[in-house]
Amino acid sequence: MTLEAIRYRSGSLQILNQLLLPHETVYEEIRSVQDGYEAIKSMKVRGAPAIAIVGCLSLSVELRAGAGGDDLVSFIRDSLCHLTSARPTAVNMGRAARELMEFTENESMEKNTEQLRDSVIGWIEEMLERDVNDNKKISNYGAQHILSGVPRDSVTILTHCNTGSLATAGYGTALGVVRSLHTLGRLKRLYCTETRPYNQGARLTAYEAVAEGFPATLITDSMAALTMREKGITAVVVGADRVVANGDTANKVGTYQLAITAKHHGVPFYVAAPSTSCDLSLESGRDIVIEERPPEELTSINGVPVAAPGIEVWNPSFDVTPHQLITGGIITELGVFLPSELQAALTGRLTALSVLHLFTQQARSHTNTVEPGCAFAGTADLRSESGRTAANAGRCVFGCRSDPGSAPRVGPGLRSVLPNVTRPEILTALRDQQKHPAH
Repeated sequence: MTLEAIRYRSGSLQILNQLLLPHETVYEEIRSVQDGYEAIKSMKVRGAPAIAIVGCLSLSVELRAGAGGDDLVSFIRDSLCHLTSARPTAVNMGRAARELMEFTENESMEKNTEQLRDSVIGWIEEMLERDVNDNKKISNYGAQHILSGVPRDSVTILTHCNTGSLATAGYGTALGVVRSLHTLGRLKRLYCTETRPYNQGARLTAYEAVAEGFPATLITDSMAALTMREKGITAVVVGADRVVANGDTANKVGTYQLAITAKHHGVPFYVAAPSTSCDLSLESGRDIVIEERPPEELTSINGVPVAAPGIEVWNPSFDVTPHQLITGGIITELGVFLPSELQAALTGRLTALSVLHLFTQQARSHTNTVEPGCAFAGTADLRSESGRTAANAGRCVFGCRSDPGSAPRVGPGLRSVLPNVTRPEILTALRDQQKHPAH
């Protein structure tokens, strides 16, 4: 069973009020942009991907009801500006707003008001399907990457906050990786932190784990170091609210200390995030605006005071993990990248070595598809997995040829799994691979 945080049909939007979980399951109607803003601000809906989707869908609902009148462009611009201000650290809403505004302005030059209304609604509704598809790719790439280091064993994962179906349109990012490992029969155990002060781990991740049947154990945030030392953690996998150009990552407060602890214990630390959570306009984490939440979230639990009256409170909602601590990689719908590779990967300017690195990851998810004739089958990673060599020329299912002494040819299948890489870049990688087959 996959939990639904968002229920949408054209003109109608409901969200699962996550403040009431796990004790009550209540869906609330979102009838306007203001409803969407308040749901995001109050954290009835949370998770960077879900924030963007709910925000934009709330606009779609108003548009479907006829809002905006004749000046539709101004109405959309004002609505998106308002929604973006609800929680500024999560980049997805801002990015969706910029892209939707650009689309709106371009469409407005060619279409009348009602045609523009329909086009904008269609663009927004496609976000739901895109997010679920991207989440599944993230989850599969992440699972395969983690398993590549432990070919036969089951794995134990530690995660923080909530990054599953409740934080996205469905399936999840970091928790989606856990879901894929569980589906493959390779998940030994999931450890989830309670994630103070809002307890997203205890309330939401634990709720999803029980609902999905994952073998899972809840720990306090302060138990993470001991858990890594005593419980055989294979990897730490977390989500992200914003990843900047150098790989620095803003995520739920407490992530930074997990990364430091993982580094000390030699545990790979992964960030799982769609490309929509990546903000290449910021050079480093120093430029990220960190949201600060009300002190009552720390001094009270479910409205019950737990702190000494009069104590001062500092309550940042996020912290920034330096890219040097992201030792496993950043898992996206395009593959798994080191922080130093991320910017090139997202802009499509991969070097020949990066192409090879990415293809190796892609090929791992295509069981029994890489034949000896593919130039990439000569890499050490693929040779160790398949037991094959590139000695015999032939044709792989991706349509590539690499006959000895002849120029390599790129098949359409390879181009399809490397959509952001140009044909000349792939050819350069193939030629380099022929010269250095064990590179």
